Amino acid sequence: MKYPEELIKQVEKRCQGMHLEGINEGAGDDNATVMLVGEAPGRNEIENHVPFSGAAGKELDKSLQSIGLKRTNVYITSAVRSRPYSIKKVFSKKENKEIIKYPNRKPTKKEIIAQAPFLDFEIAQVKPKIIVAMGNTALERLLGKGQSISQIHGQVYHHVPILMLNEEKTDLVESKELYTVVPEYHPAAIFYNRKLQDEIEQDWLELKKLI
Repeated sequence: MKYPEELIKQVEKRCQGMHLEGINEGAGDDNATVMLVGEAPGRNEIENHVPFSGAAGKELDKSLQSIGLKRTNVYITSAVRSRPYSIKKVFSKKENKEIIKYPNRKPTKKEIIAQAPFLDFEIAQVKPKIIVAMGNTALERLLGKGQSISQIHGQVYHHVPILMLNEEKTDLVESKELYTVVPEYHPAAIFYNRKLQDEIEQDWLELKKLI
């Protein structure tokens, strides 16, 4: 989805001084029934502008295929649309000197609020029937703190408010509109715990029943 230039400038101003790289627009069907919300782009995504690139993307593709969908059938975005990075000094044996690296990291609450206009805009434009929160960052962005993916994955939250930017554009508050939200494991979760495979597959099959 092409973001309006005014929206991009607004968010860039809100993010001044933050360790965020680039801006990746959401991708897929602008009229999709299902919107997938992840955490944030990584280095690969910023370079090739494709959401969920690499190994995590392959897992996502398999999950979509398992319920008869492709990337072109859904809309894919994330809580933050820039790459959050850390600044770390490490010693390089290859170069025999200290170098600076900029690895990916989880976005902060402040960064999520700063970039909230992007997701709010996408939800307003796409008007998805189902919003899938993939991972804890997406879950917190949409439904707030207090719950974790490991506890509520696969459950369906019908007709619930989600968090959106307030009128003062300073914090997230519950929306007046109601949505259907389905928390799911992030596609990369399988790399940290292979035992999740059956649960992940079952969660996607439950999602299929809603489509």
